[in-house]
Amino acid sequence: MGTDGTPSLSLGRVTIADVAREAGVSVPTVSKVVNGRYGVAPTTFKRVMEVVAALGYETSLVAASLRRQQTNVIGILVAEFESFSVELLKGISSAATGTGYELLAYSALAPGGVSPGWERRSLSRLAGTLIDGAIIVTPTVLIPTTSIPVVAIDPHTGQAGPSAIDSDNVDAARVATRYLIELGHRRIAHIRGRSDLTSAQLRETGYRESLEEAGIAFDPALVRDGGYQAALTAEAARELLTRQDRPTAVFAANDMSALGVLAVAHELGLRVPQDLSVIGFDDVPEAARSTPQLTTMAQPLHELGAQALRMLVDLLGGNEVPQQVLLPAELVVRESTGPVPLGS
Repeated sequence: MGTDGTPSLSLGRVTIADVAREAGVSVPTVSKVVNGRYGVAPTTFKRVMEVVAALGYETSLVAASLRRQQTNVIGILVAEFESFSVELLKGISSAATGTGYELLAYSALAPGGVSPGWERRSLSRLAGTLIDGAIIVTPTVLIPTTSIPVVAIDPHTGQAGPSAIDSDNVDAARVATRYLIELGHRRIAHIRGRSDLTSAQLRETGYRESLEEAGIAFDPALVRDGGYQAALTAEAARELLTRQDRPTAVFAANDMSALGVLAVAHELGLRVPQDLSVIGFDDVPEAARSTPQLTTMAQPLHELGAQALRMLVDLLGGNEVPQQVLLPAELVVRESTGPVPLGS
């Protein structure tokens, strides 16, 4: 006991024996208290919990899960912690308040970049002993039936998979492309996202549908793969912007790709939006901080995360949830888009 009457903190990990000794009770009594079992007097319970709080004692999550067959922890699996996933995490965290679940954010980024199949390996490590369910962000493979409930955000392309939540990508891409057309652009390029993601495929579909609605012939030479990767995006943008008949506008499948287009345009001496208009997709924080500020289709990232959390909690409670939920995106006009250049 410290000189001020509070329990003295020991060095290293606090054990259940440390708590029992400081509280003046037996180890089985401490075990009953921390595991919520009956048979402990209220005054003893209060004293043990005071010592638990003072020492910072935490039970072994793995050991507790083996006893109770649950952990009350939800895993958030991401390939890496970048702007898109961080914004989703904020929404997930806000929605978790009051649910009784804690969150474990887990990244399986391999050296050199995303390793396909990381989510399967992560689930095999965490499921059952560390987490009760998982939210997986932009998976690289189709997630088969697992031992725990799973919800996907921005799901992988496939005929079947876990319940998923996403933006209405087709409609959002239509809106983005239609906006450029209304500004007078007709040579509109598209830098695609990851081909294995439903969202990227649907964004290209929306782009092509808006061109068709406006009577503009689709030109495959104006479509390039960006894969949501900086190097691929830079290469694609350079190919498009150095063409003799270069596009006057670019619709990129996500904001980071659009920001890459802005960087290449600057390198080539092109003014945005006077010479080239650029529009992105997501509305990550960097979009409003770029020079010029990026026009984009704003996904409701916080709400996507919050909805995913609520869906997963419903699944954990044995309730049915929709196989797919779509949320609308909104056009945010900033400085990177303008009328088609004169003479184009």
